[in-house]
Amino acid sequence: MFFRRKGKLKKEFDDKLVNLIKETKEDLQQAKIIEELQDDYDLSVIAQRKAAESIHFYLFKEARNRRVILK
Repeated sequence: MFFRRKGKLKKEFDDKLVNLIKETKEDLQQAKIIEELQDDYDLSVIAQRKAAESIHFYLFKEARNRRVILK
């Protein structure tokens, strides 16, 4: 009776996690494209790419720990 909501909450937050992973993947791809298109060496663009990369891999690791299936 009291524990029925647990599965529903897990599914809800897993769906949010999957959406965040997809968004960060797009951000990471855009950051990589911007870095490739640059002519000069700019540290802020490299830092932006590395930040997007670390966020994406952290979320991916969290999904793996929670055994979330990405579709």
